[in-house]
Amino acid sequence: MPLVEVTYAPGVDEPKLRELGSVLPHLVSQAVECPEEPYDGDLQPGDVEIRFRRLGPLDRSGLDVVIEVRSKWFESRAANRQERVDRLHQDIRTATGLHDFGVYLSLPSAAWSQGD
Repeated sequence: MPLVEVTYAPGVDEPKLRELGSVLPHLVSQAVECPEEPYDGDLQPGDVEIRFRRLGPLDRSGLDVVIEVRSKWFESRAANRQERVDRLHQDIRTATGLHDFGVYLSLPSAAWSQGD
């Protein structure tokens, strides 16, 4: 279950953020897919959580958008994490037309539980 945080500059318009929010669940799921957590293309509630946060007056960023993806560590994910994040960056660019953005992929040792 990936957690995604999108931090964006005040100049990024809402339609672009909505577009990003609509494509991220699928693209992130593809990027972190692995034998331990396969992606079947049928996202359910709780499969990908996305939070948007506008940069505040004291925040500093050189990019219009920073997308942080956290997903549970598995050896199969960690083995090629740079390839995964590079592909995710390209897929986001292709899907949204964003140019001035970065993607950070973190694979912490974690656990997740969710009610019905």
